[in-house]
Amino acid sequence: MNFVLHGSSVSGGITIGHAHLVSTARLEVAHYQIPEESVEAEIARFDAAIALATEGLAALGSHVPVDAPAEFAAFLNLHRMILDDSSLSHAPRALIREQRCNAEWALVQQMDKLVAQFEEIEDPYLRERKADIGQVVERVLNALIGGQTLAEPHASDEKNLIVVAHDLSPADMLLFKGHHFGGFVTDVGGVTSHTAILARSLSIPAIVGLHQARQTIRENELLIVDGVQGVVVVDPDPVVLAEYQLRQSQLELERRKLQRLKSTPAATLDAVAVELFANIELPQDVPQALAAGAEGIGLFRSEFLFMNRKDLPTEDEQFEAYREVARAMNGRVVVLRTLDIGADKTLSGNGAVRPNPAMGLRAIRFCLSEPQMFLVQLRAILRASDFGRVRILLPMVAHAQEIEQALALLKQAKQQLDEKGEPYDHSIEVGGMIEIPAAALALPMFIRRLNFLSIGTNDLIQYTLAIDRTDDAVAHLYDPLHPAVLHLVSHSIRTATRAGVPIAVCGEMAGDLQLTRLLLGIGLRNFSMHPAQLLAIKERILRTNLNEVRPLAQRVLRSADPRRTRELLARLNA
Repeated sequence: MNFVLHGSSVSGGITIGHAHLVSTARLEVAHYQIPEESVEAEIARFDAAIALATEGLAALGSHVPVDAPAEFAAFLNLHRMILDDSSLSHAPRALIREQRCNAEWALVQQMDKLVAQFEEIEDPYLRERKADIGQVVERVLNALIGGQTLAEPHASDEKNLIVVAHDLSPADMLLFKGHHFGGFVTDVGGVTSHTAILARSLSIPAIVGLHQARQTIRENELLIVDGVQGVVVVDPDPVVLAEYQLRQSQLELERRKLQRLKSTPAATLDAVAVELFANIELPQDVPQALAAGAEGIGLFRSEFLFMNRKDLPTEDEQFEAYREVARAMNGRVVVLRTLDIGADKTLSGNGAVRPNPAMGLRAIRFCLSEPQMFLVQLRAILRASDFGRVRILLPMVAHAQEIEQALALLKQAKQQLDEKGEPYDHSIEVGGMIEIPAAALALPMFIRRLNFLSIGTNDLIQYTLAIDRTDDAVAHLYDPLHPAVLHLVSHSIRTATRAGVPIAVCGEMAGDLQLTRLLLGIGLRNFSMHPAQLLAIKERILRTNLNEVRPLAQRVLRSADPRRTRELLARLNA
């Protein structure tokens, strides 16, 4: 029977194929008592399952593909840490003894206890780490009672298989590299989950948060995964199937056409040049940026080097990563954002969870509170600057003294390298991210101290509208077209341009095709986005006449009526 499920798209595209269901053993765990004389045997069975799960993770680690994103190894390490932790590997043994219950039930009870603790954490990234606990438990349960895995597809043509699961672990995602599944859909998960991050890096059409997909979809049932609209069509009728097959062909044709623009300079019809940069998380993302024709890296999110590990990355480890990107870009600009993480996101196992982490000790505030850690990163960036056009970007600036303290530490880092005779770019440029309304409104004090600016629209919108966009209850109010947001963005671009300071937009607005002409019309000349979005944005720029869009863009800025704003935006994109 034909029906549609709605979720959150985490990776675009359209794929058509047959469902491959992955068992979710923890949803089907039985609860029963065992005889007292069998308690020790049950504990031994539990220990054997833990050992088998550990061996499975080790086997995955030994078969990581050479070209796999570096996140894979970090995720495997995280799952090993969870499995080794006594709260998961030993606490169920006590339950088995005290309650004389079966091992599966004891394990799930302990998992529920740990998950409840994570659900009380306000930070969305940390809160979603409860999924990692569930994924590790799933692995142990599969060892206890068995369960189908991703390594056992039913069909021979894997490209036509769409994995359907309650949840998927990053460790399981490793198999996507070897098996080339067409896509995946899950009941749970969010856009900031590890699995979502990996899906985007692998360019696999994927949708999460479908709630009932695993229960309602049957094995080998025909599916359409529309990563553009965030919907799954189950058992489509011939008309719907034909329509999506046509759309799929059109998307592929469009991708091929766009690839022809790779070497075409980005400029409007009236010959106004525009710079198009790429946002990346890891050095392995550079080939995709180059394949899209990026003129540089506008945002290297360095925090991905710090996440999901027991220790901090060393200076040499960071240096190698930064140098790799600088060399690969071969003289193009590389903007390295310093660590954008907070004390709410534990780096070495002893961080405290703050009551309101989004507004707490994070980004530049956290770096300044940990000057030795910050100096290590600054030295690594400086050393990498000898191998390319590297720039430093400071996140979440709000006060002049933050800039001054950061520049003082940069000076100290330079002195330390001078003492060792280490080469670096002595005139390296330093910029700041405009993510807080106060920074946008007090822009002149940053212009006087910095070489360039970058507007982080994701946080700017969130802070301006007081909306957590990861919260389903208010996510619909997250609106880049809100008059306050548009005025802050326009004001920042206008103020920086008049002062002769380069300014870019590196948030999601930069990669939103519907907003390209609006941003051009209010003066933006530097866009930075995910590489997959770059060529489509370039095509829109090449088809834009600035003299025509400027008046309409100004009318959008003056509009206070949401419906009128969208009507004007539609005219801009006509």
